[in-house]
Formats: sequence, C-alpha cells, structure tokens
Amino acid sequence: MTNFLEMSGISKRFGGVHALRDVDLTLEVGEVHCLVGENGSGKSTLIKIISGVEAPEAGGRIIISGKEYPKLSPVYSTHCGIQVIYQDLSLFSNLTVVENIAMAHHLGGVHTVNWSSMRAVAVATMAKVGIEVDPETKVSELSIAGRQLVAICRALAADAKLLIMDEPTASLTRHEVNTLIKLVSDLKRSGICVVFVSHRLDEVLEIAERVTVLRDGAKVGTFAAAAIDSGKLSHLMTGKAFEYQKQVPDLAVGAVVLQVQGLGRDGDYDDVSLQLRAGEVVGLTGLLGSGRTELALSLFGMNPPDRGTMALDGHRIALNTNADAIRRGIAYVSEDRLTLGLILDQSITSNVTLTVLERLAGTFGLIGTRARQSHVARWVAELGIKVSDPNNAVKTLSGGNQQRIVLAKWMATNPRVLILDSPTVGVDIRAKDGIYEIIRRLAREGVAVLMISDEIPEVLYHSHRVLVMREGRLTADVMAADTSEDALRQAVNA
Repeated sequence: MTNFLEMSGISKRFGGVHALRDVDLTLEVGEVHCLVGENGSGKSTLIKIISGVEAPEAGGRIIISGKEYPKLSPVYSTHCGIQVIYQDLSLFSNLTVVENIAMAHHLGGVHTVNWSSMRAVAVATMAKVGIEVDPETKVSELSIAGRQLVAICRALAADAKLLIMDEPTASLTRHEVNTLIKLVSDLKRSGICVVFVSHRLDEVLEIAERVTVLRDGAKVGTFAAAAIDSGKLSHLMTGKAFEYQKQVPDLAVGAVVLQVQGLGRDGDYDDVSLQLRAGEVVGLTGLLGSGRTELALSLFGMNPPDRGTMALDGHRIALNTNADAIRRGIAYVSEDRLTLGLILDQSITSNVTLTVLERLAGTFGLIGTRARQSHVARWVAELGIKVSDPNNAVKTLSGGNQQRIVLAKWMATNPRVLILDSPTVGVDIRAKDGIYEIIRRLAREGVAVLMISDEIPEVLYHSHRVLVMREGRLTADVMAADTSEDALRQAVNA
C-alpha cells in the first residue's frame, strides 16, 4: 500500500524529560492503525507533533504524501489533511450541528456567512456518516456518541486524509462502540487512514490492522493485529503480565448490607430486587438504556424511586437526596469523573477532603492546615496516588490518578456500600490493575461494592456475582465462577 505519513528519528524533550526517543512511524493510505501505550508513554506528544502543535528535535524526518517537512504547524498539518479528534471532542456546545461541522469553511477573511452553503456541506457530510439528527440541533443536546459523530463529520468536511481519534470509545457503551467500529471501516474503504488510540485492548485488536506500541517514550515495535492478543499487547506496553482469575467469595460470612425489593421508577427501571453483602463485589452490566445508571442514582438518593423498598442492615430507609445516602454510609463514584466526580480546577487537597470537611473541622468549625495535609497524605499513600504537590490542580494528574482521587474522596467517608459506575473508563492497563486491587481490598475490609460496567471481562473477572439489566429489569443473577464471557454477552444482547 502507499504510505501517507512516514516519520523517522522523532525525538522530543521537555526540560530534562525525554517524551520521545528516536521514534519511527509509518501510516498507510486507507489503513486503521492503533497507537497504544501507558499514560506517559509518549502517545500524546507524538500526536501533537503529527498535528503540528509541537516540533520534533532536530534530525527527525516527517514525510507526508511524498513531501518532506522539517516540522509541521497546525495550519500545514490541516492543509495536508490531518485531523485530530481529541477525547474532549473540542466542539462548540452552544452552536448547532451545522455550525460545528461546516465552520471551518467560513474561517478567515471578511465576508458574510452563506448559511445555505454551510447547511449543504453539513448535511452532505452527515449523510456519509449516517447521522440521523436535525442539523439545527445544538450540540449540547446530543449524547456523547452523537457529539463524537459530529466531530467526525467536522473532520471529514475539512477533507481529512488522516483522522486521529484519541480515546474515542472511553465514554461509549458497547452498542455505540459497534457503531463507531462500523464507521471506521467505512472510512477505511474510502481511503482515509485512521489512527485509533485506546486503552481498551480488545477493541484495538478488533479494529486495527497494525498496532504500534510505545513505552517510556520509545517505540517497542509495530505488529500485525492478527498476530498478537491482548495479553501479549499488555506485556509489550508495560513489561508486566496481567492475568486475572474469577473471584470465588465465601459469602456465608457476609451479612446482607443493602437489600432492594420491587424498586421502580417510571421510564427508568421496574421491579428491581437485589442484595449486596459485606465483602462482596457485584457486577452490573447491560446495554445503553438498560437502566443501570438510573438505578445507581436511586441507590445514592439522587433519583428517588416511585415504588419499592430499600433496607440497610435490615432497617427500612428512604433516600431522597445524596446527603441522605452519604449519612447512611452509601458512596457513589460517577462514570463521568471529569464533570461529576472532580472539581478539576481545584487542588488535589480540596478534592480529597471535600466529603469529610465536617470531620476535619476543629474548634469554631475551622479546618487546620495540618489536619488537611495529614488526611491527604494518608490517602495518597494508601492508594498509591502519584502526586508531586497536593496543592496542584487535580486536572494536572493522569486519568488513573484522577480516578484514585475520586476513590479516595469516597473511601474517606468509610462507606458501607460503594457504587462504582464504570470505574476504569479512560485509564490505562496498569492503572486499571491498581483500581481492581483497591476494589478487592475494600471487599476484604467488608465493604459491599456494586460495580457497573459494559465491559464483560471486567465484571466477569473482578466481581463475585454478576447482574444483567435489560430494558429496565434485572434479567440475570449469576456467580462469576459459574459463567463465561460468551454466556454473559448472550444474556446482555438477548
């Protein structure tokens, strides 16, 4: 095949840190190429060099469609047909679908906007992608998956020849992932090269033709996806083997902590009955719209049910607010840590102490600096959070460390029940392993854990028992040790 992009000897240093060391990369026309590595492996720096945001050190070569560039700028990169869709999508949420897709056609110069032309460009591009939405809809009204399709349309409208997708499936359900994979296959057939960056290794192997692995800023190698599996890939990324066994608990000693009977909420879920025991990790899985998150919010007091009962330690309770749930020892880690789990612009210290301010308060309700520092130091040490300075904004941390900050915030409340909604979304394989160990430790300490995930291997290998939810009802309740990935997938998709 013809090469679209060739890079050789690419290095980049930030101060005394080598972000990239003599990296080579070749991307072919109409190829789906995955780029993998742990956080800090150099993936983001390499993408920034391709898109012209950063310049490589002297000696590196960049050749695009046969023409050599000593370095790129964002303008040159875009002119060459390179488009990047970052994890945050970089859309204007207050503008319409049409405006977001076709805006690039009307940047620069002084002229009036030709709205009919903009709409024609947007509608034509949406037809290629298969988006069925009113073009005048504001982007803020779309789902995450819908916004991602708009971002792809914007790239195609800019005549993309190379489309780099950074963590495109991090916030998508399996059904939405399937739709995205089909779209990537369509882009490939039209001659567009797609670089797919993801921590979900099964998806990488499903979609890619070739995979390039980075570790500590160096290229480990480029491999045919058909020649490796997720175990081999994780070892190449980390130098460590990750092997998980199904969990077999001794539930005879675990008392029922939370019991739900006939719980229902109109339009969300109905007739849900379940038990969570001390020391048990219960996985909950299901497709988009199955009612998983709505149920979790009810258990946390943020989505009060219309009917049914809840009991904690055998005593009936009514949760009308999240404050009610917290007082009774129920904690909730949201799927969307960036919006709902953390205050990104505030310090690590502020985020970790947010749930226990009253406990830390001393005389006259004042919180001493020493008390705050001691509290944060304890949880940073216990959860192995990599923090250079607790006063730094939490947004400066990696995804895995951000998730540990969210866990620390809630673990500090000493919960009886911990609800985790997609706890490993958007974090790399080593960080995932660390989070799984934290969950296992909490279970050993007697916490009842409800872990929600649409990744079948995650609930199968990191839960003692698995619940399947479909169309607002629980349809299966099985011991993880007694089922398989195929059986769970069939139960989810039945």
